[in-house]
Amino acid sequence: MKKIIMVLSAGILALSFTACNSTSSKQTNNTDSAQADTTNMTAPVEATDATPADAILTGYINMKNSLAADNGSEAAKNGQEILDAVSKFNASSLSPEQKKTFLGLVGDIKENSEHINENGDKIEHQREHFEMLSKDMTDLVKSVGTDKSLYLDSCPMYDGGKGTWLSEVKEIKNPYMGKKSPTCGAIKETIKQ
Repeated sequence: MKKIIMVLSAGILALSFTACNSTSSKQTNNTDSAQADTTNMTAPVEATDATPADAILTGYINMKNSLAADNGSEAAKNGQEILDAVSKFNASSLSPEQKKTFLGLVGDIKENSEHINENGDKIEHQREHFEMLSKDMTDLVKSVGTDKSLYLDSCPMYDGGKGTWLSEVKEIKNPYMGKKSPTCGAIKETIKQ
């Protein structure tokens, strides 16, 4: 079964608090900056479907990268990518416990993905729903597993430090702060199969 390795270090968290740039709380129109600079955007991750939820996870990772690049319109497309993957998801390969977890999460995953999909011009609203989606995706991955190494990252500056997200890379790419503070955060946990 999967192993979960906890990587919690007060030193890392303390470092993340000092490393984060909190110089500006002024909100800007992020749709203009998303159109102005797309060169730093990570290429979309391709689905491999090695484990049951990988297509859903692929859409989520692509969404995280879109939000980190302040690209709300691309995050909206990623919301549809998740919805498509959920509609094709075959829960028959899950154990009864995994199926129960999936069925308990799928409604919220769909609702938050729909909000993100329908609000491509409201990136702050997308980020609010991404926060809720991230909690559900973390629970889903921990239940059904993945063949990828994932990192549960945390941003101390977003929602009183409650802003967490899953990442496919160790490098911090903050989907909540975007280009205002792209590297703000720390790895809270490493999730390995």
